[in-house]
Amino acid sequence: MAFSEFRPLDEKVLIEYIKATPSLSSKLNNKLDNITIKEVGDGNLNFVFIVVGSTGSFVIKQALPYIRCIGESWPMTKERAYFEALALREHGGLSPDHVPEVYHFDRTMSLIGMRYLEPPHIILRKGLIAGIEYPLLADHMSDYIARTLFFTSLLYRNTTDHKRAVAEFCGNVELCRLTEQVVFSDPYKISQYNHWTSPYLDSDAEAIREDNALKLEVAELKSLFCERAQALIHGDLHTGSVMVTHDSTQVIDPEFAFYGPMGFDIGAFLGNLILAFFAQDGHADEQNDRKAYKDWILRTIENTWNLFDRKFVALWDTNKDSGDAYLPAIYNNPGLLQLVQKKFIKDLLHDSLGFGAAKMIRRIVGVAHVEDFESIANASKRAGCERRALEVAKLLLKERRKFQGIAEVISAIQQVQ
Repeated sequence: MAFSEFRPLDEKVLIEYIKATPSLSSKLNNKLDNITIKEVGDGNLNFVFIVVGSTGSFVIKQALPYIRCIGESWPMTKERAYFEALALREHGGLSPDHVPEVYHFDRTMSLIGMRYLEPPHIILRKGLIAGIEYPLLADHMSDYIARTLFFTSLLYRNTTDHKRAVAEFCGNVELCRLTEQVVFSDPYKISQYNHWTSPYLDSDAEAIREDNALKLEVAELKSLFCERAQALIHGDLHTGSVMVTHDSTQVIDPEFAFYGPMGFDIGAFLGNLILAFFAQDGHADEQNDRKAYKDWILRTIENTWNLFDRKFVALWDTNKDSGDAYLPAIYNNPGLLQLVQKKFIKDLLHDSLGFGAAKMIRRIVGVAHVEDFESIANASKRAGCERRALEVAKLLLKERRKFQGIAEVISAIQQVQ
């Protein structure tokens, strides 16, 4: 171990650290004279350094003992780095094409060294704001989600292994509690952290706080989130946690990982694509009305779900003799297995729509917003986009069980344009 106690990194400390850590210095062929170090942590929580030498590169991510975007007044456990490294390794083993490799982890320093996703990789959210199409996005994301969720669930595992894994990740309780607060609590009450495009959305925010039907549904989703250890979920799978090029899709930042409901990951990703869809009108101009791009986003939502459904069920079919959820001695004929699968997928769609809607609402009237909307300079135009997104979110949350398939969800979105 390079350091015996936690120290926040700066460039000088980092160079000293790399020198003392063979698993990192070897990535640079021990040539440390001409390396460049750049701090790029634009997220809410951590330091992120890109380290580039003449013969190699990597990223160093360090968790701080507080929420970076708020400061030391909001303390936060550094242990989240341990769970992030654990999840990166677990998910990376299941979906190696879509998760960056971990080179080094130091629990004392709350520090992860991992593969640098070099340019032209950019954060997916930025690509969506710029109006860039990613033809393989739905295929890659459905692959990542299907594999990570299936293989960490009881459809594949026995209950002994599953409970052991659940117990390990129960330690990530502080980040789960943060999600409970910002997704399922704050938007539905007066909270010092909430903000929105005021004055335009003042009455919309108030309507959410006074909507009893909405609150009943949110309570149900919160209890699912807190109580259902279905699979090892990423826990924060929005469009800011995915890096892309034309032909590469990489999922990063699983520090919120724990054993939770599968629909939370699927919903987070689809809900953020729906936010991107409604933000497009705010980014349109005379040269580009963004209509074709909006159609592409809707196709991507539909394809991501449909491909996920197909891949997940195919994994299930291939591994139907594994796992303790549906024992082959009981579910022993193809007709019965198909009934079970159909019900499972339909319930999962409804969970995903509910969680996705809750994530949309918190991004508009809660603490942390999305650049898709925030980068629309005209406040009145921004509020119009956000209001349409809120309308869809409330519909999906309250009526989620009425949707028979993703095509109906796409129609509902189109009707609110």
